[in-house]
Amino acid sequence: MTRPATVALIEGDGIGVDVARAAMRAADAALAAAGAPALDVTRIEAGAGCFQRTGQDIEPGGEERAGEADAIFLGAIGLPSVRAPDGTEISPHLRLRDRYGLYAGVRPVRAYPNVPQRLADPRAAGIDLVILRESTEGLFWSAAVHGRSDVRGDEEVRDTLRITRATTEKLHAFAFDLARKRAARGRGGRVTCVDKANVFASMAFFRRIFDEVAAKNADVEAGYNYVDAQALDLVRRPWDFDVLVMENMFGDILSDLAGGLVGGMGMAACAEIGDATGLFQPAHGSAPDIMGQDRANPLAAILSAGLMLDYLAAKRSAPVFTDAAARLDRAIEEGFSANALRPMEFGGDMGTEAVTAAVVARIGGGR
Repeated sequence: MTRPATVALIEGDGIGVDVARAAMRAADAALAAAGAPALDVTRIEAGAGCFQRTGQDIEPGGEERAGEADAIFLGAIGLPSVRAPDGTEISPHLRLRDRYGLYAGVRPVRAYPNVPQRLADPRAAGIDLVILRESTEGLFWSAAVHGRSDVRGDEEVRDTLRITRATTEKLHAFAFDLARKRAARGRGGRVTCVDKANVFASMAFFRRIFDEVAAKNADVEAGYNYVDAQALDLVRRPWDFDVLVMENMFGDILSDLAGGLVGGMGMAACAEIGDATGLFQPAHGSAPDIMGQDRANPLAAILSAGLMLDYLAAKRSAPVFTDAAARLDRAIEEGFSANALRPMEFGGDMGTEAVTAAVVARIGGGR
């Protein structure tokens, strides 16, 4: 029998608690339907609330324990009133990315039936792309949590944008592999390098490495777009794109823009994958103003749990996890098609519990 997968669960702050629990419930339902044991969950306290209570943004030994699990799942982190002494938000998850080399930030962007479409063009119903955001370098290499900024008194601060060959080669290889897998599933099969190579030497270097990797993956169509033009094209013709690979800050911004095209951040799933482990989380914030009110849309977290199951299938060489992930994704697709998923975020009548229960029922075969 397949041994249970171990998951380090950081519920975090605000609605992170609500949606993380919903995600674990849906993942366990999918595993049960596929004939696999439930997740073996270890909880780790971290976030702004933890910092407020203890002065530390993660419990002692929490970072080490997170890396020992098969995967890490994060609800959300941050409270508006809780800040570090330098004025930045509490961000232990950025340190986890750095520590475990979680270079491949996978942000799927997919339109679902009966979810509000922000674009009038009927082709918007077919939006299905992935923003692949490098998650350890770029401008975020200088994120305050890492202590790498060049602070010159009260007159000037310099943050460094870092691009390395080792990480960028892995990122671009991941992009081509992802496009190939998507093509096998009937979804796209193209990679676009999004950069600002016309202005910055770091971005020209990023593109040069892309060309080197593309030459080794000639079976996959490759192209380019400057980041400002890509922002325009995500509004003008997002249905023409498949896998968009880019630097960290660019990915942070464009993934939110793209999420807005397919309903909002309540549908924004995220996987951050490295060589040894992966971290999975909804890409939205902690929304503490609606915490515990049964109003949060849990689907971004549940979709992130599906990404985690797919990751565990590869990591554990266990097809049963692929089956579970497919069941979870299918439940959401069919639920929206039947207008049986109506989150309050989209003006519907279903809160966190009702949406989660509806997904779980469909996974189990109920209606």
